[in-house]
Amino acid sequence: MSAPQELTHPLVKDGWFAEISDTMWPGQAMSLRVKKILHVEKSLYQDVLVFESTDYGNVLVLDGAIQVTERDEFAYQEMIAHLALNSHPNPKRVLVIGGGDGGVLREVVKHESVEEAVLCDIDEAVIRLSKQYLPSLSQSYSHPKVKVHIGDGFKFLDEYKNSFDVIITDSSDPEGPAESLFQKPYFQLLHDALTEKGVISTQAENIWLHLKIITDLKKDCKSIFPVAEYAYCTIPTYPSGQIGFMICSKDAEANVKVPLRTIDEDTERKLYKYYSKEIHEASFVLPNFARDALK
Repeated sequence: MSAPQELTHPLVKDGWFAEISDTMWPGQAMSLRVKKILHVEKSLYQDVLVFESTDYGNVLVLDGAIQVTERDEFAYQEMIAHLALNSHPNPKRVLVIGGGDGGVLREVVKHESVEEAVLCDIDEAVIRLSKQYLPSLSQSYSHPKVKVHIGDGFKFLDEYKNSFDVIITDSSDPEGPAESLFQKPYFQLLHDALTEKGVISTQAENIWLHLKIITDLKKDCKSIFPVAEYAYCTIPTYPSGQIGFMICSKDAEANVKVPLRTIDEDTERKLYKYYSKEIHEASFVLPNFARDALK
């Protein structure tokens, strides 16, 4: 009986994975050393690669872009979830668009007020493989408050009006399946699916690389929501080491830059590794070049 053939992938060369995109981050690349390729698949929607790295744990890559590494994922998951959830007075029903790895869901169900957390992801492969290779994120799928829908977020949203208190869009970059999630019609659907004081949080790229995308995104959001603010966090394995979020509220009186709801410091440290009430406020403080561009 012959030994199983070792997996290969065109983006893994000489023991290294390199994240290269001439459109999204021209002239630079993020590289991680590969210990072992765990899974290679062409799903219905995208190229899927899972590998074990030497220093960042297991890594999920979609269409050549790093989505999650076990070592630093908590920074992104906590911030995209809690910036929105703690900007709502009493979130009970929460929708996650994308986020098939389960990390955002894991954060959502930490809030006692949440009665139902619904996830809608277009690609079942991401959910299936996350359950197999990313157990610390996908553990959320067994939570009794969680419901999962496989399908197009755009179409799913169109069926709901005035239904969710918070909607979190955990999307990949605006290429391929996620492109429509960065366009104005999508944000109108989000607005209409929210309850009266509803809040959204959406992945909003990097100020060093995507200022034009972010500026357009904020303009679109401000034409639909009375409140739209950009925040960011640091995370080593995303391009240029940080990622941003657009936080919008239907409540014209809302100040999303300051958390509406907080917990004591001991509980905060038990629940969160990155997020805190201080980080919440600090994440909206932008360097001058970005602040001026986003005025």
